[in-house]
Amino acid sequence: MKNYIYVLLLLFIFNISCIHNNTDTYAQQKFNQKNNFKIVFYNVENLFDTIDEPGKDDTDFLPDGGKKWDTKKYFQKIKNISDVLIDIGNEELPEIIGLCEVENKEVLKDLINRSELKKGNYGIVHKDGHDPRGIEVALLYRKDEFNYITYKTIKPYNKTRDILYVKGVADKKDTLHIFVNHWKSRMGGQKETEEKRMRFADVLRKNVDSLFKINKNANIIIIGDLNDNPNNKSVADVLKAQKISDKTKPETLYNLSYSNFENKKGSYYSYYYKEWDMFDQIIVSNNIISKKTGLILSEKKENIFKKDWMLYKNKSGEMLPDRTFYGGYSDHLPVYINFSVN
Repeated sequence: MKNYIYVLLLLFIFNISCIHNNTDTYAQQKFNQKNNFKIVFYNVENLFDTIDEPGKDDTDFLPDGGKKWDTKKYFQKIKNISDVLIDIGNEELPEIIGLCEVENKEVLKDLINRSELKKGNYGIVHKDGHDPRGIEVALLYRKDEFNYITYKTIKPYNKTRDILYVKGVADKKDTLHIFVNHWKSRMGGQKETEEKRMRFADVLRKNVDSLFKINKNANIIIIGDLNDNPNNKSVADVLKAQKISDKTKPETLYNLSYSNFENKKGSYYSYYYKEWDMFDQIIVSNNIISKKTGLILSEKKENIFKKDWMLYKNKSGEMLPDRTFYGGYSDHLPVYINFSVN
């Protein structure tokens, strides 16, 4: 009888050990899978801290400012944004995350260190720009899956936010050239502000062409809130981002957001026009679409991440983005693309 009990005890300990080991293995796989690669872009709608930053017009985001922005609201915002990014990852945290509307490097540190994103061991690429309100772009990258090499900021014109260029190697094979964008908004009128977005497009296209001169098959990925749709002049004519075709051409950019746009899906809801806009776009070079080794694009389109818990129902019954200042997430929805690793 004693021997029987002893055997049962050993089996119990063995099973517990197996469960523990399986759990550890799952946790490791969750954040270290090597068979896929995800790139996300998210306009996080004013990720500001509560500290007055000299030289920036951030008074609305101080405890005594117009929005009564305090520590509790700030850390709720951090949690909300991290929840979205974690859920996008599904079984794995995203390898690359482009962000816009962040105030400074400190808020990025809070985002990756004060949430479950900490498990992703993210690096930060960010530089204070020239926007008077301090609204900047940034890039987060998983250090275990993206070997960061260098970066630069590109200034379209005076007193505006920069375009962020980041170069690195993904999966130890593919050199990626990533441009993170937040073009001039339509505040003041679409036509009245169009020229400034076209300046963004022009300077971006010149930088893309300089990469093509070095390598016509360069792996270029453009992500950002362009504040224009895929068929607007800035994107279609100046940047020359085309619809995807069966046969790709060298030194050509292809807009992965076109299918969503043509199906009347969007990442931003215009309360003025009562319609969805596809402002948050992912645009890639020909080689990203046609390559057969390394990172392989899983599907030739951009995905919009849209969950009910990120939304609210308006009086007409429409589900719309739940904004920051109502305790929500952002006025934009994030977009992403997936790669398999060959």
